[in-house]
Amino acid sequence: MTKQQKLEKIEKLYNAYNEGKLGGEIMPEDENPSLKIDSLENYLYFTLPMSLNYQRNSYKLWESAKKTYDDPETNFVFNTKAVINSSFEDVQKALIKYRLALQKDKQTKIWINLCNTIEELLNGDIRNLFKTNNFDVNKIRNYMQVEHKKEFPYLSGNKLCNYWMYVMYQYTDIKYINREALTIAPDIHVLRSSVKLEIITEKEFNSSNAQIICINNWNKILQGTKFAPIDIHTPLWLWGRSGFKEV
Repeated sequence: MTKQQKLEKIEKLYNAYNEGKLGGEIMPEDENPSLKIDSLENYLYFTLPMSLNYQRNSYKLWESAKKTYDDPETNFVFNTKAVINSSFEDVQKALIKYRLALQKDKQTKIWINLCNTIEELLNGDIRNLFKTNNFDVNKIRNYMQVEHKKEFPYLSGNKLCNYWMYVMYQYTDIKYINREALTIAPDIHVLRSSVKLEIITEKEFNSSNAQIICINNWNKILQGTKFAPIDIHTPLWLWGRSGFKEV
């Protein structure tokens, strides 16, 4: 396909998404307790579970998060101070009760480490991450992926970092100064859709750098168009998940 043909297919896919032809009326993150959008509690709700969103069903993850939040016995895991003042065993028990953590040791450590980061690096408030980086997507990404990569386990990855920033934009009151700098979040569905649209090749799909290649190729093809890369993420995700429904 030529670049123009690819852009025409992308436009058709985007239009199909807007017309509801790909589904998506209910997205995984819609499973939430409807907290005040500017509250610390809301920011934490959409941050902590995201660090466990690795090779699993996103709908199941957020269903588990909501059940964990709604249960008075397990709700404390969404409070970073409460987590770091609790025993590993108590945090683990709360995280596995509704299968929020599937790998009970590894994912409990990730959760606790992220709570420690928020408490120690950001003075107990994840919103400080955005403020100290002037709400600049590139600065936030550099802060998480370069300057403090180890302090943000999994959340600093190529897929999750961008998608988390997008989710924060959708479900909190965050306003970035350069939303257009958000890239797609190349999970398996997005990668497969990208192959289908010839944005990446099968060989690139199977390479160890597939995510980075995918991000770069999408940035390149959409440069100068009306689309920001993140605008295309959800249509790609839904299309890939549906098995490439005809559009």
